[in-house]
Amino acid sequence: MLELRAITAGYDRNAPVVRDASLTVEPGEAVGLLGPSGCGKSTLARVAALLHRPYSGALLLDGAPVRRWRHRAPRTQRTAFGVVFQQPRLSADPRLSLTDLITEPLRATGRRDTPPEQVTELATAVGLTPDLLSRRPHEVSDGQLQRACLARALVLRPRWLICDEMTAMLDASTTAALVTVVEDYRRTTGAGLLAVGHDHTLLHRWCDRTVHWNTLAVG
Repeated sequence: MLELRAITAGYDRNAPVVRDASLTVEPGEAVGLLGPSGCGKSTLARVAALLHRPYSGALLLDGAPVRRWRHRAPRTQRTAFGVVFQQPRLSADPRLSLTDLITEPLRATGRRDTPPEQVTELATAVGLTPDLLSRRPHEVSDGQLQRACLARALVLRPRWLICDEMTAMLDASTTAALVTVVEDYRRTTGAGLLAVGHDHTLLHRWCDRTVHWNTLAVG
């Protein structure tokens, strides 16, 4: 289980954007976190993914408290999460080809012996054709780049997916395609999902349950 207990977090200790927020995600469960822009839900998602240390509260992973964050966290905890952010161009190194972007987590964890066909298979699963893989971010569309970012999030086969406004900048057909990829992955692996967004209709159709920001004991 992924469990956040009474999390207070932000970027200014005197004015945290998240106060006493609690949330749980069971293995295999899809939980939507619904709230308006600027409310702090993305900060809470970053805490859940071990990318942002909270000021107070506890994050438990399979019942064990997380004590270190970002690169200081144990590899087994870091690699348990795959994250897709809202703006792919801000989360992608513009110098990398899409192939290098997708395999970035493999290199970071020392897994350099992954067969190329495995990467090609993953790229195909997210809807990227082989001719796109040698291109850099400025040579592809936002939708194509977000597909590569989703493949990057899945390449280590994480047990938890954090999708932070993953489809906010995409058209309806690309949104549907990426949600289908996530759901196929969840069905085959049993991974849990925290999907953050402000689209009430999408989250209610996508997730097993949706939590409204104003019910998280924040404020």
